[in-house]
Amino acid sequence: MANTSENQSGNKRKAQEDLPGAMDVLRGARAQLAELTGMEAESVSSFERSEDGWLLRVEVLELARVPDTMSLLASYEVELDPHGELTGYRRLRRYERGRADRNT
Repeated sequence: MANTSENQSGNKRKAQEDLPGAMDVLRGARAQLAELTGMEAESVSSFERSEDGWLLRVEVLELARVPDTMSLLASYEVELDPHGELTGYRRLRRYERGRADRNT
């Protein structure tokens, strides 16, 4: 009986070891989002592990303008499975680079 329990906990540890680390997930999410949208991610403003994998908020440059403070950025919510594969994304908002949120 102890052998079965050891195998189960060993398998669980092995499965966790096969999962990518946080930095690998961040890099992969940025690359996958850029490939799908054709726009480069500027930064990741939030990052957390969820029940189903990972949840990120990524800031993307949507429209470059001169001066740069007038460029349009967007916040995207990006969902990934436990292995870091993108399962969905959606744009939450668009804003000018030089504008702060009203509630800050």
